[in-house]
Amino acid sequence: MTKKDIALKISDETRIKQTKVKVVVQKTFDTIVEALTKGEKVELRNFGVFKIKERRPRTGRNPRTGEVVPVPSRKVVVFKPGLEMKKQVRQ
Repeated sequence: MTKKDIALKISDETRIKQTKVKVVVQKTFDTIVEALTKGEKVELRNFGVFKIKERRPRTGRNPRTGEVVPVPSRKVVVFKPGLEMKKQVRQ
């Protein structure tokens, strides 16, 4: 499912113009990204939690040459689904 599919579904169910729904959906995603960029946790009840986690530096290996390569620390986005989502997906 794409962002456009989400906007179409919401538009059909609410009878709000697709262009307006598309703007709201995009603004929602922009706000989530902005909060994560600031280091904030984004918690959406019954959906899940987005947060930033820092990965430790480690040593990796080039699969072609077998050469040891240092991998620096980095920040990644982590998503933990909420209980309601887990229940619905399991069924």
